[in-house]
Amino acid sequence: MNIDVLIYNAVFSPDETVRDTSRLEIRALAKEKGIYSASIHNLYMAIGEGKVGGFTVPAMNIRGMAYDTCRVVFRKVIEHNIGPFIFEIARSEQGYTLQEPDEYMVVVFAAALKEGYVGPVFLQGDHYQFKAKIFQTQPEQELENIKKLILKSINAGFYNIDIDASTLVDLSKKDINEQQKTNYEMTSALTEYIRSIQPKDKTVSIGGEIGHIGGKNSTVEDFIAFMEGYNRKIQNLNSKIQIRQSGLSKVSVQTGTSHGGVPLADGTIAKVSLDFEVLKNIGIAARDRYKIGGAVQHGASTLPDEMFDQFPKAQTLEIHLATGFQNTLYDNLNQSLKNKIYEWIKGNLQKERKEEWTDEQFMYKTRKKALGQFKKELWSLSDADKKPIIEALEKQFMMLFSKLNVFNTKDLIHPYV
Repeated sequence: MNIDVLIYNAVFSPDETVRDTSRLEIRALAKEKGIYSASIHNLYMAIGEGKVGGFTVPAMNIRGMAYDTCRVVFRKVIEHNIGPFIFEIARSEQGYTLQEPDEYMVVVFAAALKEGYVGPVFLQGDHYQFKAKIFQTQPEQELENIKKLILKSINAGFYNIDIDASTLVDLSKKDINEQQKTNYEMTSALTEYIRSIQPKDKTVSIGGEIGHIGGKNSTVEDFIAFMEGYNRKIQNLNSKIQIRQSGLSKVSVQTGTSHGGVPLADGTIAKVSLDFEVLKNIGIAARDRYKIGGAVQHGASTLPDEMFDQFPKAQTLEIHLATGFQNTLYDNLNQSLKNKIYEWIKGNLQKERKEEWTDEQFMYKTRKKALGQFKKELWSLSDADKKPIIEALEKQFMMLFSKLNVFNTKDLIHPYV
């Protein structure tokens, strides 16, 4: 069957049997062609040991027009012999984009099949984040909620999981260890869970997070307090597994950015003062002291283009990119559908509007939540309507991959994947 038809049925068929059968067929075709889900753990640990480096791994959250966007990525990956690249989706995004792990996985694999890609695909659960308000009153329930999501993700082939308990950091406490205590306790608890359910032939790459995005900038002291507490907790995880194999491969930090950028009253994005020294110094501590890959940058896709080549220079391990791709989609979307989406937002998301927001700020902050509602319409755009979006995405991915220095890295990472 035509792969375009197969993936459409896998996502949109009203017949559950057709949907499930289509997904199984995509998985079987991918296996036959040499496309497989992989963990990036060993590569990151090799970076921690200084065996390989010089690039920053792009981790891409694809929210809208997912199949077409992933196809663009695979075309650039093949064209430029790129090795490390991650497709990820956050806990929150799975809700408002209506893309659960199994669906996201088959969309990515279908795109790989369509473009003739062969090799490893890194799928990542991004920001598997604790909801602080729920945790305060029902900690066991919130922990169980994230465990269920992790199980669903690993079963789908997500062998890279970012645990985000940074929402539980308590900056009201004077002692740094006490500030990070609940964070490292919950991160270690989920580490133990992941190691208990991961496939026998995989070591799932696990990331932690020490600074909530949009909050106080992270410090080396924060990082050390987190890592020391975390390592104490996992000492007894499994006497047969070394800590380096059972623990984290990376840690996300706060450097001054925010998710989606900060929209000004006219809808433009405020300039950000990003502290590359945070990334550099925590990365050094990560590699020298703990032999793990390094620091991860979140909330970066709306930064100015000229900043991206600074990430490899600061030895940033990984960078998360999301809203920039969404902005490209909206900026190049035909006006008729864009108007329809914006009318839906006005009619359905007013409760999320803050009193001080202008119309432009309201639309910018909430339009991501229309992507699930209009998933089918976006997917089914004509080739003519898709063309300006795809051309803009191609330029965007080219710029990012070039500045992040991932061209010609496929052979470089091969020994570790």
